[in-house]
Amino acid sequence: MSQDRRTVLLSRLESSLDAAEETASRMSVLCALAVEHLAVSGAGATVLASLADGDGQDPSRGLVHATNEISTGLEDLQLTVGEGPCLDAFATGGPVLVADLAENRTRWPGFTPGALSLGAAAVFSFPLHIGAARLGSLDLYHDRPGRMSDIQISDALILADLATHAVVTELEGHASGDAGWLADPHAEIHQATGMIQAQLNTTTENALLRLRAHAYTYSLPLLDVARRVTERQLRFTDEPDDDQQDTPA
Repeated sequence: MSQDRRTVLLSRLESSLDAAEETASRMSVLCALAVEHLAVSGAGATVLASLADGDGQDPSRGLVHATNEISTGLEDLQLTVGEGPCLDAFATGGPVLVADLAENRTRWPGFTPGALSLGAAAVFSFPLHIGAARLGSLDLYHDRPGRMSDIQISDALILADLATHAVVTELEGHASGDAGWLADPHAEIHQATGMIQAQLNTTTENALLRLRAHAYTYSLPLLDVARRVTERQLRFTDEPDDDQQDTPA
C-alpha cells in the first residue's frame, strides 16, 4: 500500500512539474503539492547546515522554499530563536507533530508566541534524510488546530522522501565542495556572524547567539539584522545594551 501511495504521489509531482512554469523548481512544486494534497495552509522545505564550532549542535538554515509569507516567517522565526519543529525534526530524525500550538506553549517558549501571532495554530515537521544522514526538514503549518490523520502522516513522509531526492539532485548539480548555493539566501547571516565574532573576539556560536538575541529583542527578522551588520549599520560591543547603530546615509 505504501509503495502504491508513493507511486501516486510521484505521478502527481511529475504532472505538476509538467504543468508548472519553466522557472519553477522541483522543490517549489513539491511544496505546493504538499499544501494541496495534505490540506494544510502552508509548507516550507529547509536544508540545514551547522554554524557551530564543529560540534554540529547548532544547525542553521541554508536553503529554503516556502509557499507563502507565513511559512517564510515561521522558518525565519526558528532561525532567530534557535528552536522550533524544524530544528527538533533535524535533531531527532523523526517527525514533530503539534496539533495545537496554543496548548504547547512551554515546549518552545521562544518560538510559539511568534508562531501564533503569525497565524499558525498547528505545525508539523518531517525530516529529510538519507539513512542516518540528515539534510533538513519539510515543514507544514495549519491556521487552525487539528491532528493529521495516519494517511496524511504517511503521505507527508513520502513527500519528505521525494523532497530529499530533490535536495540531492540539487547537490549533484553543483561542483564538489561548492556549498555556495546552500547558503543562499542567508549568506549574510554567515558573514555577519563572522564579523560579530571578530568584533567581540568570541566564538562563532556566541556570535550567532548575540545576533539572534538582538533580532529577538527588537522583533526583527534575523536576516534584516545580519544585513545591518554586513552593511556596517550595526556594530556589536561587549555590552549588549551598548550595541551601536548608525543611521544609513
